[in-house]
Amino acid sequence: MFETLSDKLQTALADVRGRGALTENDVAAAMREIRLALLEADVNFKVVREFTAAVRERALGAEVIGKLNPGQQVVKIVSDQLTELMGGAGRDLTFSPRPPTIVVMAGLQGSGKTTATAKLARYLREHHSASVAVAACDVQRPAAVDQLVKVGRQAGAEVYEQGTDRDPVAIAAWARDRAISEGKDVLIIDTSGRLHIDRELMDELGRINKAVRPHAVLLVVDAMTGQDAVSVAEEFGRATGFDGVVMSKLDGDARGGAALSVKAITGKPILFASTGEKLDQFERFHPDRMAQRILGMGDVMTLIEKAQDAYDEQHATELERKLRKQQFGLDDFLDQLRQVRRLGPLQSLLGMIPGVDKQLRGMRIDEREFDRVQAIILSMTPAERRHPELINGSRRLRIARGSGTNVQAVKALIKQFEQMRKVMRQVAQGQMPDLGALMGTGGAGGPPTRLGR
Repeated sequence: MFETLSDKLQTALADVRGRGALTENDVAAAMREIRLALLEADVNFKVVREFTAAVRERALGAEVIGKLNPGQQVVKIVSDQLTELMGGAGRDLTFSPRPPTIVVMAGLQGSGKTTATAKLARYLREHHSASVAVAACDVQRPAAVDQLVKVGRQAGAEVYEQGTDRDPVAIAAWARDRAISEGKDVLIIDTSGRLHIDRELMDELGRINKAVRPHAVLLVVDAMTGQDAVSVAEEFGRATGFDGVVMSKLDGDARGGAALSVKAITGKPILFASTGEKLDQFERFHPDRMAQRILGMGDVMTLIEKAQDAYDEQHATELERKLRKQQFGLDDFLDQLRQVRRLGPLQSLLGMIPGVDKQLRGMRIDEREFDRVQAIILSMTPAERRHPELINGSRRLRIARGSGTNVQAVKALIKQFEQMRKVMRQVAQGQMPDLGALMGTGGAGGPPTRLGR
């Protein structure tokens, strides 16, 4: 996400990063490049003007001129201002002391509102251990109710729906009463969208809000629409008001104009961001972390949180036992690959690692490689997965045919597994691992081998 903006800002700051001293001309030149980068990223012109003015004022003040490492100070100032621009400290939903907490989801058609409703339900269930119900009040869009029933259940939420023939205000009130009687912690109401903002949409949303008295109204906007998303948010704010923004399709936004403009224009923070199509690709929006990622400084905290979500302590203890007893097999290897996949697309994970080269972050990673590895391992017998040394020529041919790959791919996988098992065994025994062997650069490892197709 924000690849274009990130590249341009990092280029603009490259000249000042390593300087031992800065002049006013240096700062002015950097500000020109930053202003162009933000404008090309579709950031609101007024926001760009105020942002660059604030950075220039701080950079020309006592914070930088005459100080050690002034280039690094400028980068920090830009990071701080980006954080402030996107809302400062990250925020979460505030729960009502008297459940259920009622959340109304608003937005235009095509913004991803129904999917965001299910994603938010899953997030609250997973991260707050909340019992969640979702109410299908979008009776305008064909199949919207059916869609919410499907994704709501996938998210682990109970779905309240009465079809499309009833008044959405009546459905919302009925859902609120049912959530109260069933002791739900949270009720999320999916409302009707329109192709554009109109009086009918706003009137319906206003009547729903009056009927259920929500604790929060969240506006779902499509990050990829740039300034159009900001305009929608501004109009919604004037017409009915809302409490926070859910930024959908953030993973597809290379520019970042909406995310960098919406808080400054509307005064309402971005609370959540959808970072992929899957229900678990949804997270709290942290302005400070996003600013660091934009400037190529990584996002270690989000990476750690993702790892913790996928981490199974009991499973890890059993894995350590197997490594120490040299019982780590291909079944365990496959399980570890699945754990890694639960963290999300590897492409997005690279952007969270500080110091990763820009070219490496932009490298295309073939996620299908995981599927090929899985197919090969699952084509083996249980005994072969426990003892790969049993796999001879005829067995390799059978496994290749069963997995739809080739003999070379099977041989490459087994070789890489043996190298990895050796390194993991060394780590478990407290020894310095032979990473050259793992990467295929030392000993008999040879160059790293890519699985065949």
